[in-house]
Amino acid sequence: MRKIQMVDLASQYQKIKTEIDEAVLNVVSSTAYINGPEVQAFATELQDYLNVKHVIPCANGTDALQVAMMALELKPGDEVITTTFTFIATAEVIALLGLTPVLVDVLPDTMNIDPNKLKAAITPKTKAIVPVHLFGQCADMEEILKIAEEHKLYVIEDTCQALGAEYKFSDGTVKKAGTMGNAGAVSFFPSKNLGCYGDGGAIFTNDDELAARLKVVVNHGMTVRYIHDYVGVNSRLDSIQAAILRIKLRRLDEYNKARKIAAEKYNKAFAKCDKLVTPYISPNSTHIFHQYTLITKDIDRDALLKYINEKGIPAAIYYPIPLHHQKAYLDERYKTGMFPVSEELCKTVISLPMHTELDDEQIEFITNSVLEFIEK
Repeated sequence: MRKIQMVDLASQYQKIKTEIDEAVLNVVSSTAYINGPEVQAFATELQDYLNVKHVIPCANGTDALQVAMMALELKPGDEVITTTFTFIATAEVIALLGLTPVLVDVLPDTMNIDPNKLKAAITPKTKAIVPVHLFGQCADMEEILKIAEEHKLYVIEDTCQALGAEYKFSDGTVKKAGTMGNAGAVSFFPSKNLGCYGDGGAIFTNDDELAARLKVVVNHGMTVRYIHDYVGVNSRLDSIQAAILRIKLRRLDEYNKARKIAAEKYNKAFAKCDKLVTPYISPNSTHIFHQYTLITKDIDRDALLKYINEKGIPAAIYYPIPLHHQKAYLDERYKTGMFPVSEELCKTVISLPMHTELDDEQIEFITNSVLEFIEK
């Protein structure tokens, strides 16, 4: 059996090695390293894939969130609502800009932001909502957009874990994750379903005026060379990464399908185990399984993690600590017990290896090892 990886980038690379190597060497030969033709071509191709008017590439997913907030001209003191059960970057950029992060709990099934808790957290200072499409499926965007419209709030979708997922509205309309709010932000970190070989990110929008500002903000706030009308940042996707992403974008649906098949095999193996809750899939959203995350019941989750890690299975905990318990984000507004779903999830979730190269032998070994621990 091949060594099990949490994300097997090496095996994936071998399948596309010739194309990748050629694309990288072409960029090196062209010397168009920054904002070259590959970057522009990738942006256009991603626009077509997402059916969105504008894609603005940037340096990473964290920058994508920050740039979106800057371009929307949020001001220090403005409140931005997001979930406490997410990667730190979601709240990090809010705090970094002097905005006020307002944290709310998640739903126990999808683990995405709870619209009822979101609505209850709105105050006169609230200016934006950042729903996180966690682990690969969309938050309840129809309800979130309804709340945002009612209260005149911006919606910035954190799409860093769900590129390619689709959301179906009650009228039958289907839209890709990241294309429903005012802006969407994505990361191309290597472990993502569309990952480059370094850092990378992008912002999406259908708003022409916002797109124009986003393009200015990512380039030092320059409207014309050496003329700076906005405070900006230096956040660029380099041409080598864009060239790699162009090749992998052509296979994104294939990659997402492979993840779904692996998840179905996991689900089948765990179907009769009452100690594990397999991932819930919303009827309104497809799931691209950035992570395959189980909820454990009445077992020692940390002992399970140790057991399978010792057998060479690199499982992980996403996330062990909710944001309101993180030292950097401690806030007297938030007490232990105020976010019971998130706090319980942090004690009970475990994510198993998930990537495009998982084979049946590996999945069988992983599932047998998990069940072996539970049944012993």
